[in-house]
Order: sequence, then structure tokens, then C-alpha cells
Amino acid sequence: MLLALWLAALAVSGVGASSIANSLSGGGWYVSGSDSAKAAHQLEHGFKGRGKTTVTLVIHDKLHTTDSAPFAERARDVARYVKANETLKVTDINGWTTLSAENRSPYAGDDHRTAIDSLALYLDDGTARRELPTIQKNLTDRFEGKGLEVSLVSPSSFWGEVNALSQEGLAKAELITMPLIIVILLLLFRSVAAALVSLAVGVSAIVFTLGLLAPISQYYELSVFVENAATMLGLGVGVDYSLFMITRFKEQLARGQSVETAVAATLRTSGHTVLASGVTIILAMCTLFLIDLNVIFSLALGATVVVAFSVLTAVLFLPVLLHLLGDRINAGRIRLPRRRPNPDAATGDESSRWYRIALKVMARPVLFLAATSIALLALAAPATQLRTFSPDARILPSTSQVRVGYDHIQDAFGGGTTSPIQAVITSKKPLDESAQAEELTEFSNRLAQLPHIERVDSALPALQAVSPKAPFAALAGPVMDRLPGDARATIRHYVADDNRTVVFEVIPDTKASSDAARNLLSRVQDEADRLPTSLNASIGGETAEGLDANRVIQDGLPIVIVVMLAAVYLVLLLTFRSLLLPLKAIAMNLLSIAATYGVLVLVFQRGMATGLLHFEQTNYLQNFVPVLLLALLFSLSTDYEVFLLDRVREEYLATGDNTASVARGLTQTAPLISGAALLMVAVFGAFGFAGIVPIQQLGFGMAVAILLDATLVRLLLVPASMRLMGRWNWWLPGRRNPAQPQKPTAPNADTHPERATVRQ
Repeated sequence: MLLALWLAALAVSGVGASSIANSLSGGGWYVSGSDSAKAAHQLEHGFKGRGKTTVTLVIHDKLHTTDSAPFAERARDVARYVKANETLKVTDINGWTTLSAENRSPYAGDDHRTAIDSLALYLDDGTARRELPTIQKNLTDRFEGKGLEVSLVSPSSFWGEVNALSQEGLAKAELITMPLIIVILLLLFRSVAAALVSLAVGVSAIVFTLGLLAPISQYYELSVFVENAATMLGLGVGVDYSLFMITRFKEQLARGQSVETAVAATLRTSGHTVLASGVTIILAMCTLFLIDLNVIFSLALGATVVVAFSVLTAVLFLPVLLHLLGDRINAGRIRLPRRRPNPDAATGDESSRWYRIALKVMARPVLFLAATSIALLALAAPATQLRTFSPDARILPSTSQVRVGYDHIQDAFGGGTTSPIQAVITSKKPLDESAQAEELTEFSNRLAQLPHIERVDSALPALQAVSPKAPFAALAGPVMDRLPGDARATIRHYVADDNRTVVFEVIPDTKASSDAARNLLSRVQDEADRLPTSLNASIGGETAEGLDANRVIQDGLPIVIVVMLAAVYLVLLLTFRSLLLPLKAIAMNLLSIAATYGVLVLVFQRGMATGLLHFEQTNYLQNFVPVLLLALLFSLSTDYEVFLLDRVREEYLATGDNTASVARGLTQTAPLISGAALLMVAVFGAFGFAGIVPIQQLGFGMAVAILLDATLVRLLLVPASMRLMGRWNWWLPGRRNPAQPQKPTAPNADTHPERATVRQ
């Protein structure tokens, strides 16, 4: 009955999961109440060529120049075709194709082959993101053969393209990941049935998660990255949990227990560990809800839900399957050649290579502790230069037509044209009546003198042509009515029809994420602060939006770290009943995370090995990647710490021998930790190599961190540090020294999930 209900729920969830991509958003970067959000909202109404969604139509002609009649004919044909598209709902066009030859030069590129129009669309942002990729494909198919490169460039088209590419990357990652997981599971289980059951657990958790998030995304904005993150984490964690459970079940069967007894023992031991692990990850991820940014909320929600379903699948669905399969869990046995045993080696744990590695490390603990710490600190050193920013067009592949459009604008009009700093000024009185309107002329002049300015685009040149001494007086109705259509269109592109709101677009000579652009934004804000109180300024644009998002993350990060460390410390304190071991674990986790940050800086900021790895150098990390890595890696590293040290503690309580207990604990848990780590590295690495830049950084970072944690930390740092700490490992004030040897338990009385491993 439970299996039937589970399968029915899986089918229903599958329907929702299949449609979630259509309702996910590329947004989530605006900070509620920020200047950048206010500026974006103010520009949606009252301006010519700007609307609920504003898109730049980019026309690049490979055959003709902008001063030729064929170019004009072909450009107008493109504009007519775009305007006639009923899906786009174009309400207004302003630019090269709507102006006369003598007035269109601001919309013609320096390359003499590129022209632009500004389109106002009566589409909400979410609809635009869903529709624009299809429309862009149609434009490419229609005009590419004629020697025209036509692109729709805007935040909406950018995020629509990101959504489409995320779907492609997800499909590619799954094609890479599934065979890798199957091969690794076959090597670990040496059974086809066990491998397929384990994979079913991970896939079920993902389907349930996406099925639940699909209806939520209809009413609440969820980031496009949540699907990739949930799938990546679901495969890694879900398959790992099934590995713990199935390995334990097979071990119980090998001891001669009945299927019912084996399932019960598996739930009591490994099931308890999976539950504790899931709670740890969920607690760590919940701390991210303290950051008031939608994209962070979306990713935290996706991670929390997928881990919760991974736990439920492992402790509810998996035991049912194990009960039904029984001994057939070993069906499809794969026989692999075994290493020839060493006749001189001792029997039991002492014959394991893991045991020998532990003893070698603990024979020279200071050397291994110092060498490993220095190596990790060297990797971490570049992290001091870590820079973050929100995603921009560089995360798109160079073959994307949206990226091509961005590149054409930057090449033909200047590097900062696609990311202007927008100073939106609102007056209490109509500007044609305000005595302080002329302050805006001086404001524009001051902006033009700032460093790293390409130009300042505004209505002033057109207004000054009509009224040189009092430009804004030309906004008066009688004067405006007498102006030529081109002049009115140019003015209304920068001045709202109520004459109260005006925008100055400051075009930097650099990328939106650069230090120069950030400094320029600060100078623009300083100049806006000098305006009289009757003029209210909101500064927006890509640089402002990115810095606002960064600021929210940075402001929330300290409390996230404090709450996360406190939660992890309490979990470890209750688990190990030691004051010092949790501090040691936290210090090692921080060291491995810092090393991971350093590797990410080397690769994505400095470009080291990007050609070899086929990654995109962006000179910064996506702003959600470091904080998300922090929460995920702390929780996963803590799980590995619990698996290892709980077994060490049991041995120590039984023998009182610190060195031997560490060696035996490592021997018992290393195969399981190594297998779980190998699975996660394969999953995260596949997503890193197959996804777009934000997922590249997240997946690659996760793979690097898990690799460092399972090797340098678990195999070298942990035994070396525990050897040096000796009995202080288990110190807890007010408690009797636990180091007295106790009578060992019977071999078959194992109640610890960490013994659910295959000894090697």
C-alpha cells in the first residue's frame, strides 16, 4: 500500500516537475525598497520607447553600412516584422528606424553596420522572459540567411536566454551524471539491483521537490537557478543516503539476519544517521532565509526541500523496496578482481590501507598537520581578493544570439552602453514650471566631468536646441506641440509625459562589475545628493542593482555565519559530548571552505585553467555562490565529521587508546566516506562542466570542496589533530573521564551506522 501511494505521488509530482521551467524567474536580484528597484519601477511608465518591459532591438548588417539605402530598407523591414509580432505586444518604438536621417546618428554605431531601436512591450517581466527566447530564435532563423544579425537585448531577454540555457545544461548534466553514478554505484555495491534502487531514491527526491516547487512558483517568484541546484543536490545527497542505507542492509543480510530484522536494524542505525544528517543540512540551509534577497531565498528553499525529500525517500520509500527485494538486492552481481592479500599483514582492521595511512599520519602528527594546513592556507590565499556581482551577459556563451547582440552594442556604441547608470530625477512640480529645473543642467554638466564617463545621454541636447538658456521651459505644452516629431520622440524618451520625471543615462567606459564602474556609481550618487530637496533622485542600472544585492548579502552574512556555527557546534556537542572536538571540526571546515574559495578565485577571476576546463572567466563570482557554498559545505562536512568521529568515540570508549581508536574509526568509515564523496564529486563536477557560469561556479566549487574534505581533511588533518589533542578530544567539564576501557560489545551488536561499510 505504501509503495502504491508513493508511486502515485511520484506520478502526480512528475506532472508538475515537467512544467516548472515555464514558471521560474530570472529575477530575484532587486532589493526591495532600494534606489535601484525604485528607479526601475519609475522607468516603466510615461516614457517613449520604455514600458513594462523595455527591449533594445539590435540590427547588425554584414552586407551594408548604416548610411546606405539598402541598410535603411532592411532595418525597417526588421522593425516592421518585430512590431507585427502579436506575442511581443509592442506599444512603442523609438530609435534608428523611427527617426529621420539627420536625427538618427545617436542610434547608429561607430562600426557603421549596427543600429538600435528601443521597444516598449506591454508584457510583464515574467511573460517576457518566457516568450523572448522563442521569438529570438524566430528572428535568427528569418534574417540570418540574409546577412542580418538581429537580437533582442534587455534584462528580460537575458534571463529568458539563461532559462533556456539552464534547461539545456540540466539535460546535458543529467546525460553525463547518470552513467557516472551508475558506474560508481556498480563499483561500490557490485550489484545491479542495489545500484538501480539507489538511483531511484535520488531521482524520486528530485521529482517530489520540483513537483512541490512548481505550484509555489505560480504565486511566488522563484529563481531559474533553483531547478539546477535542486537537481544537483538531490542526486548527490539522495544517492548518498541510499548508499548508507543499502550498504547497511546488505551487511545485516550477510550476518544471517532475516529480511525483516535487517530492515529494522538498517532503519534503527543508518536511518537514524540519515535523519540526523538531513536535519543538519536543513538547519544550515535555513540560516540563508535570514538574507532578504529573493534569489538566495529561492536557492535555500530548493535545497531545503530536496534534502527533506531525500530523507523521507530514504527512510520511508527505500525500506519498503528493501523489504520487497530482500536477498534479491544482490541480484545482477558483478564480480570484480580482488587484490591479492598480503600474507604478512595482520588480520582485521590492521590489514586495511586506511589503517596504515592513519598510523603513518599519527606517527608524525606535527609534520602532517603543518604541511596540510600550509597547503590549504596557500590555496585559500587568493580568497582575500574574492569579488562578487550579479550575473551579466558574460555568463552567456558567445554563440548565443542575445550575447551577440550585447557584444554588437558594446563594440559599436561603447563598452558601458548595455549597462548605463540611470539617474532618475522626480520633481515635485512639472519641470517646465519649476524654478529649480535648471539645477538639472548643472547636474548633467557635473556628471559629464566624472572619470570613466563615455557620455551622458539625456533630453538636454534636444531641449537646449529649442531653448538654450532655459532648456526645460521647452517642455511647456505649446512649445512641445510645435516641435518636429523626431525632437518630441527624443525628448519623451528621457522625460516622462507628466514632465515631472527625467532620466540621465551615464554611460561608463567599462563593465558594470568593474571597480571603475562601482566608483563611478558612488560619484553619481554623491552628485545626486547635491540636488535641492524638491528634486528626488533614484540611482539605478546594472551596477546599482548588483551592489544593492551584494550589500544585502554582506549585511546578512555575519548573522548567517553566527547562527550556522552555533547550530553546528550544538549538534556536534550533543553528538560527541566534547567541548573541543566541535571547535576543531569547525576550524577545519572553515579552512577547507576558504581553500575552495581560493580555487574559485584562481579559476574564474584570474582565468587559471579556464581554457583547459572550458570555463568562462568572469573576473568575479556570482554573488549567491559563496554564501550558498558556505551553508552547503558546512552541513555536508559536518555529516562526514559525524560519520567518522562517532565511530572513533565508540572505539575510544571501548579501549581508551586514542591512537588506535582513531585508526580503527578511520578504517571503518573511510570506504563509506570515500564512496559518498566520489559520488558527490561526480554529480557536482558534471553540473559544473555542463552548466552556465553560475552553475559552473557552484558545481565546480562543491566538487573541489568535497574532494578536499574527503582527502586532506579526513585522511590527514583529522588523525593528526586528534593524535595531538589526545584525551582532550573528549573533554567535557563535569563529566567523568570516558577514557577508561570498557568491555567491548559483541561483534554482531553494532548499533552504529558508520559500520555500514565494506571493509577494504
